[in-house]
Amino acid sequence: MKFANFDAIIDVRSPSEFAEDHIPGAVSAPVLDDAERAQVGAMYKQISAFEAKKLGAALLAKNAAQHIQRLFSDKPKSWHPLVYCWRGGKRSGAMAHILREIGWNAETLEGGYKAYRRFVVSELSRLPSTLDFIVIHGPTGSGKSRLLGALRRAGAQVLDLEELAAHRGSVLGNLPERAQPTQKMFESLLLKELSALDSARPVYVEGESKKIGGLQVPDALIERMRASPCIVLDTPLEARVDLLLEEYGHFLENKPALDAQLDCLIALHGRERIAQWKALTDWRELVTRLLLEHYDPAYRRSSARNFAQLPDARRVHIPRADDSAFLIAARSLIELPALAA
Repeated sequence: MKFANFDAIIDVRSPSEFAEDHIPGAVSAPVLDDAERAQVGAMYKQISAFEAKKLGAALLAKNAAQHIQRLFSDKPKSWHPLVYCWRGGKRSGAMAHILREIGWNAETLEGGYKAYRRFVVSELSRLPSTLDFIVIHGPTGSGKSRLLGALRRAGAQVLDLEELAAHRGSVLGNLPERAQPTQKMFESLLLKELSALDSARPVYVEGESKKIGGLQVPDALIERMRASPCIVLDTPLEARVDLLLEEYGHFLENKPALDAQLDCLIALHGRERIAQWKALTDWRELVTRLLLEHYDPAYRRSSARNFAQLPDARRVHIPRADDSAFLIAARSLIELPALAA
């Protein structure tokens, strides 16, 4: 699907449909909002299709007029939008017809969102095999995400799954300022990123588990990552504590939220150890104990089991928790001969 051929992508589904998932970059211009859609649907079932269509047409005309005035009135005659709804039927057809009558070259997406969703699923099963990944490993706090950012600034290709998932991938990984997207929206964003990558160049990605927060990494991608060459970050414990205190600083201001997250680990560590962690008032001591008693053992168990090439990984030293150290490491990696696939 070549969405770049259009000047705009217009999603005319209801706000709740748009919130669950949409083509990245699409503009929400619902021809029926959620309440109106329910009203028309109830009339269709309880009274008649004819009465429902009359009401739907009136609501659609009213909403389309508002969108034209608010969103599209400044568009030139050459404007070329793509309009889609759920199946590519009445809602998108009606909006596209109105836009064409004005003089714009509006097209509809054949099959609508359902066709787009099938395309996403198909491409996510195909694209990972066309890319060569280099997987960054290291225990929690070693700076894997920091290195990805430094690699991107240094000109390397990067796939940041935690950024797309709005989660840092651990029990304390929720971002206070961002909720995770839905699974379908995560996959849409992921496909957009994968589609923009150059298959002739390596792609750096963090060694993730199958789940990032509440989201699942697609099977084809996780399988490709697990079979890819690896590098391991060698970061001193003190620097790791520094990095985590910075990244999880919001928990320092919200002890109840931290305690609630620690309770999620009771099944693994027992109530006595969790109570010990909760009682700590020295944040460095708490983070150090979490690393040594929870995160490091978990990393050792999972990484060696899931990533076949990890025993042969190159090691990259990160001496301290500042941006310059990560930029030096990124540049050194880019300058090294390519890792064997």
